[in-house]
Amino acid sequence: MLGRVVELAGAAWPQFVRPLALELVAHRPIREILPGVWHWTTVHPRIRVPVDSYYVEPAGVVLDPTVPREGLEWFSGREMPQQVVLTNRHHLRHSERFAEAFGCPIRCSAPGLHEFEGGGPVVEGFAFGSEIAPGVVTHEVGAICPDDTALWISIPGAAPALAFADGLQHPRGGGLTFVPGVLMGDDPSAVRAELRAALRRLLGELDFDSLLFAHGDPIVGGGKDALRAFVSG
Repeated sequence: MLGRVVELAGAAWPQFVRPLALELVAHRPIREILPGVWHWTTVHPRIRVPVDSYYVEPAGVVLDPTVPREGLEWFSGREMPQQVVLTNRHHLRHSERFAEAFGCPIRCSAPGLHEFEGGGPVVEGFAFGSEIAPGVVTHEVGAICPDDTALWISIPGAAPALAFADGLQHPRGGGLTFVPGVLMGDDPSAVRAELRAALRRLLGELDFDSLLFAHGDPIVGGGKDALRAFVSG
């Protein structure tokens, strides 16, 4: 128990505190990081750490959304969101507000649907390997939880991107990392090994150049090389 407390304390600065401090100072606006792909960061209303959301406008997909500082009014005059997609079941965030505002469904990989039974919001399931929107294909990561999903995203005018849930993170001001072991359950070593195997599989199967993260800054360009170096390290 003490070892896990020490581990979490050691991870607090690079993975939680530094990103929070940087976000509170910068207050970055919504920014277009790739053609038609918009990124924003907010402080999660419950866990009080920065979290990241995306709007893939050509596909009409909002990923793991919180309401940006600009408000939902920011979407006026743009192509309206067609669906909210969760990269895992824990990323509901402000999805219900988007669904109500734009009349669109909330979707999560099928293994995570149990989270929303018994009074939760209506969430539709999708299978791994599905093209859930034009140019957006779901891939299983698993390991950290059965519904942890990577999304391969085709981007007109740019190389594809790969979006991650909790299996891989990129805290602002730091490098690629896994979530702290204390949050990985009873056998963190086994979970890390499964994550590395899943990441190697994605490296071998998919073409992509940028990485998007539900927890951390995107890597625009050079993402596949960065992921390969991380997995090999």
